[in-house]
Amino acid sequence: MANRNAIRLIVVATLVITLATAGTTLMQRRDADATASYIVQGRTLENVKALVAERNGAITHELGVISAVAADLTAGQVADLRQHKDVRRVYANDAVETAGKPDKGGSQGGGGDPGSNGAGSIIDTYYSQIVNGQALHLLGIDGRGVGIAVLDTGLWKHEAIKLDSGGNVRIRAVYDAINDVVATSPLSGDDPGGHGSHIASIAVSSLMTPEGLYNGIAPGAHLVSVQAFDEYGQGSYADVIRAVDWVVANRDAHDIRILNLSFSAMPQSYYWDDPINQAVMVAWQNGIFVIAAAGNRGPDPMTIGVPGNVPYVMTVGAMSDNYTPADPEDDILASFSSAGPTQEGFVKPEVVAPGGHMLGLVQGNSTLATTYPDYFYNSLYFEMSGTSQATAVVTGIAALVLQARPSLTVDDLKCKILSAARPASITTGRGKSKTTTLAYSVFQQGAGVVDAYRAVFNDQLGCANRGLDIDADVAGLRHFGGPADINPDDGSFYLRGDLDPNESGYTWTDGYLWTDGYLWTDAYLWTDAYLWTDAYLWTDGVGVDGYLWTDGYLWTDGYLWTDTYMSSGKSSSSSLDGSNGGGGGGSTAPESSYPGDGTAGMGDWVNPE
Repeated sequence: MANRNAIRLIVVATLVITLATAGTTLMQRRDADATASYIVQGRTLENVKALVAERNGAITHELGVISAVAADLTAGQVADLRQHKDVRRVYANDAVETAGKPDKGGSQGGGGDPGSNGAGSIIDTYYSQIVNGQALHLLGIDGRGVGIAVLDTGLWKHEAIKLDSGGNVRIRAVYDAINDVVATSPLSGDDPGGHGSHIASIAVSSLMTPEGLYNGIAPGAHLVSVQAFDEYGQGSYADVIRAVDWVVANRDAHDIRILNLSFSAMPQSYYWDDPINQAVMVAWQNGIFVIAAAGNRGPDPMTIGVPGNVPYVMTVGAMSDNYTPADPEDDILASFSSAGPTQEGFVKPEVVAPGGHMLGLVQGNSTLATTYPDYFYNSLYFEMSGTSQATAVVTGIAALVLQARPSLTVDDLKCKILSAARPASITTGRGKSKTTTLAYSVFQQGAGVVDAYRAVFNDQLGCANRGLDIDADVAGLRHFGGPADINPDDGSFYLRGDLDPNESGYTWTDGYLWTDGYLWTDAYLWTDAYLWTDAYLWTDGVGVDGYLWTDGYLWTDGYLWTDTYMSSGKSSSSSLDGSNGGGGGGSTAPESSYPGDGTAGMGDWVNPE
């Protein structure tokens, strides 16, 4: 009997082991068959399409702007493609999200009716006056004839967004990059999220106060809506790249001169290896002036996001009027505004613009208005803070300059805006003992706060992107580094070259004077007209061996990208003052977690400044 029981136990145990082994094998088989979304880059679009098709990959996006496709692939297919000589790179199709946050308080009072769609009274937004845009409006310079593509969540067709300052329909085209569909009518489509409408209205709203002041910076400009994010502000790398691809292909058809990119993601590579950055550089190469948000991960140094870390584009940080728009002496740099230098040593942001407690138009039934009704005013305006909003201000200024000087190249347009900026400065003493120094480092404020009037009428040309070569960069022949470095003795950042390393503003020990306000004036004379914008060949000694922070990216085989989409709803350890690494918080909105997830989002919203 004992032997029989022993035999039965052996049989049962063997059966259990066999079943467990079979179950493990089945699970392994399922794992091997599981797919995820990847971006596969080849020598040409047709070549990489054929390579993916040969391996039975399911192509979801054709991304000709970077000679790539997005496809659903198994781990085995990915490994096989990475070994092929004609495959340049394989990236996981990371998530990207829009950025911005409703204010935690404001001067306008409580929220409006979330179900309303824009019948409220008109409020003075002030930011056009802060940057001297109103002075240009009086001269008839309002951005007319200049096309702006807003890559975001869509557009609400409110009259102030739909119609320009002359009462003409301004929306030329509507493209949905998520579904790869061009609307049959430019007046179709919507913005269920609200972020895109908020950004567009800051740039171009034609609403006018009873005093005759426009809400928007460039009320005469025309728009192209390019949707790459859904109503929750979520999208993917592939959607964004396809959106940029469409903008480049349709530049001439819709007279697109400016591309507004009010989002920011954590860099995971050098600027030239990021696929969104590659697409953005092609846009710049094709004469489209790209304006990108610096990001909301300040105040720490080296927090500039993608695509703001592209050296060619104009990257925008945020300042605040401190709730006193008529008093410039207490204006401050927003503590959430990301600071430079970039990993490659470039000074970013180049400029700062109003980005605190910004009023913009959103639809009453949008995600923003219904989720945060306390920040929805007069059944029309929503109040948000962020470098996204500051980016929209500079987008409007670029349109004003291009109307006045339509023949400007993208580099010269950048130069004019850069050289017109007014840095925050501190003046002490009198007479011969009077001295003026920068209140914030160039790594925090760049050239200073933008000034639309000065940008239109100054004569500066040739001061931006010196030493860079966009054609060589896009072709992968040469890449570049900026003039910033770090002192190993005290950890301070400084600028190489002919600048005085001891001069205030050109070194930074990452200290912050956030409690004081400063006057942003032109009293500070930049040394040798913006020498800090010069670049160096990455391969000539000012590259991997030249900078002292070379361990920023620990590359293995060149693919430091996560293998899955990032999910929303993760809670970050955000502080209420917007000064954490995640770019702010304190709301109930879903938040992505920093660092390392490659996203920046509607949940990474920053509190007002």
